[in-house]
Order: sequence, then structure tokens, then C-alpha cells
Amino acid sequence: MKKIGIICAGDSELEPFLKRLKQTAIMEKAMLSFHEGTIDGLPVTVLYSGVCKVNAAAAAQLLIDAYVPDMVINAGTAGGIANQVRLFDTIVAEAAVYHDVADDILTEFHPWLKENRFLSDSRLLTAAKAYSRVSPHPLLFGDIATGEQFVAESERERIRRRLSPLAADMETAAIAHVCYVNQIPFLSVRTITDTAAHDGIDSFEQNCAKASEIAADVTMGILKQAVCCWK
Repeated sequence: MKKIGIICAGDSELEPFLKRLKQTAIMEKAMLSFHEGTIDGLPVTVLYSGVCKVNAAAAAQLLIDAYVPDMVINAGTAGGIANQVRLFDTIVAEAAVYHDVADDILTEFHPWLKENRFLSDSRLLTAAKAYSRVSPHPLLFGDIATGEQFVAESERERIRRRLSPLAADMETAAIAHVCYVNQIPFLSVRTITDTAAHDGIDSFEQNCAKASEIAADVTMGILKQAVCCWK
């Protein structure tokens, strides 16, 4: 059975997974709690990293070193960037990109990417697309942009023009980056809490709990599809 790591940014995003978890052990390290057990029969280690790129990267590397997962999923919430994205749509990242890092940093220096994007695992994307045909929640496929800020409307337009992502958050590209250098299959599943039409921290706070439940539902649907077909 494949071992699965699931990283959320915050405790609200982790809560729907903990409610489903049949727990066997908790490891405390670097001020983080790693919850090991099963969800729907799948062996998982779940945790929340804290917000921002450095917290996410630290959590991802600790998870990989301690548990050696066969895949890592980043699940939770995001802000909509593209005009067609609506509240409670779930974005499955085909790729992740930093919106606050110069374009040549990761191509000219470690890890020497061919292009300034971290591609999601093709098998996990195939499973997600198969699941999208039966999911009770709408799924959209495209890029997620990551940076160290809650994106307000003025920034949405700048990011939209430069990178054309569907959504933005503060962790996905950092976790994708760590998985890339460790050669661990990665996928991000983020449900929308705020958009250009529903802007601001208030919208995020109002919608976070529902969006987190949806993201957990979609994540487990994708994982069941992936694990049954994974060779």
C-alpha cells in the first residue's frame, strides 16, 4: 500500500482530515505535529505546516525525511485569480509557480528547472481528471501561483497578467519545490475562498471551513482513484 503525505497550511484546513483519521501515532518535531494513521483504509501522515513558503518547505522536508511517502498532497484553500474561478471551485494544480521570485532564479541556479514551473505528477493528475468526472464538487485544472502575501485585488491583476494562474496561495510552489528536488510525486488540491468578486480576509474567514471540507473530500476522492491504479 502506498504511503501518502498530506500537508495543509493551517489547522482549519487540516481539521477535516483529522476527523476522518484513524490515528496510530503522533510525532512532534520542529514545533509541528505529524499525525500518522489511516483514512478510508489509506495509510497517511497528515499535518499543518503554518502559513508561508518557509514553513511549508520545512514541513515538507521533515515529512519526507521521517516518513518517506510515495506521494505528497498539498490540500486546503486558495484565492481565485482567473476570472472564471468561482467560490468553492476546487483547483487541481497542473503546475506551481512563484509569483514573487525572479524568473531566472530557479532556471539559472539550483534546481536548474527547464522552465519556471514545478509540474505536478502525471499519474496523480490522471487520477484527478478521472475523479473529476464523478466528483460532486467542480474541479478546475491549471496553475497555482505562490507568494508571501494574501492577494488583494490590485495584486490579482498583476499576477493574472504575468502568469495566468487559476489561483494563488502561500505554500503550493514551496512544497512542489521540495518534492521536485526529492523526486517525490506531488499534487496540490485547493478550494477557493475568495475571488475578485468576493475579495478580502473577511471572505476567506467566512468560507474557510466549508472550502476546507470540500478540499478534503476531493483529495480523498483523488487518492482513492490514484492508489487503485498506481503501478
